[in-house]
Amino acid sequence: MAERKEESVMDKITEKFHGGSSSSSSSDDEGRSGSSSSVKAKIYRLFGREKPVHSVLGGGKPADLFLWRNKKISGGVLAGATAIWLLFEVLEYHLLTLLCHGFILTLGILFLWSNASAFVNKCPPNIPEVKIPEDLAVNVARSLRYEINRGFASLRAIGQGRDLKKFLIVVAGLWILSFLGSCCNFLTLFYIVFMVLYTVPVLYEKYEDKIDAFGEKAMVELKKYYAIFDEKCLSKIPKGPSKDKKQH
Repeated sequence: MAERKEESVMDKITEKFHGGSSSSSSSDDEGRSGSSSSVKAKIYRLFGREKPVHSVLGGGKPADLFLWRNKKISGGVLAGATAIWLLFEVLEYHLLTLLCHGFILTLGILFLWSNASAFVNKCPPNIPEVKIPEDLAVNVARSLRYEINRGFASLRAIGQGRDLKKFLIVVAGLWILSFLGSCCNFLTLFYIVFMVLYTVPVLYEKYEDKIDAFGEKAMVELKKYYAIFDEKCLSKIPKGPSKDKKQH
């Protein structure tokens, strides 16, 4: 009987010990997971981004192209864009001349191939029939119409003096575009934008944490200066009539 009592006491002690250790380990795991989740929640992402860069760029093949998932395809597109820029800017080749020469060369090859195939005993070239689908054209037109109307609505709201911050952003953007336009022509500007889109996302994805940390510090400083500028200048400028006042 004494031995059985000692065994039961020892069993209870071991159960309490293991139960306490398991509960402590589970609480430790919960604490670690909670701390890790809180750390993840506190991480600053540029422009308030919550999704990965691939999803922000729309996903699919365009995002793979800009992020260099397939280096051969991305390199080929970059080489083609660079060749077009060199052709028009450095060699000063005109677009209309290039298109006409390309059509002349293509039609001449196809015409000679179709007539020579009967003498050489080979099949004539299989020229595919190209048609623009009606649904695609309608969807593109609707999308363009929506974006143009939204741009007109934004410009109307800015012109009515309702949003001073947006007004300053638009004016600064237009001034930067005018400055770039005076330095280079449209094709060079388009090539610069293309190179930025082709290099910045992949570099940002590679050095994401460092760039986000620097962006957080920069945003804090910008908010400080904007608060000072708003207090001293913007708050003293009279604003336009709001929608509620117009309705009354």
